Amino acid sequence: MSQYFDLFRLSEGFALDEAELETRYRTLAARFHPDRFTAASAFEQKQAVMMSATVNEAYRTLKKPTDRAAYLLKQQGIDADAPEHTAFAPEFLMQQMEWRETLAEARARQDQTVLDTLAAEIRAEQSALHDSLQQAFDRREYETAAQLVRQGRFLDKLNQEISELAEAV
Repeated sequence: MSQYFDLFRLSEGFALDEAELETRYRTLAARFHPDRFTAASAFEQKQAVMMSATVNEAYRTLKKPTDRAAYLLKQQGIDADAPEHTAFAPEFLMQQMEWRETLAEARARQDQTVLDTLAAEIRAEQSALHDSLQQAFDRREYETAAQLVRQGRFLDKLNQEISELAEAV
């Protein structure tokens, strides 16, 4: 089992009970919060800071499906984010270009309706991708999962850009 899943006492796998993760995060964050160690030795204070940082990093990684998948793949010796992995299916690249054009048009027009529609489409794509990731992990098809992680990174970034633009509109 991997360190982050051990830390949160969760079964290692792509499927995750987010409510359980949240509850365990809150418990660990409170337990290791550096403010609880102000009267402790310098060594114990440093350990608390390091443990708090580890808890926060583990939580951020496990909470986001794409990051969780990449983490699981690293446990298998696969770096899905390695720079040499740049090949994508032409259909995926074309779809990315279309979404980027739609985003650029919405930005130029400050069109909230187009942004909302695009955001819904991206969320649906992310949901389908997460389902595909679950299936890939279930079948131990790690190279397929790695390709899906790379696609997920594009979708996550696009979703973030849409959110930021929506806040500005």
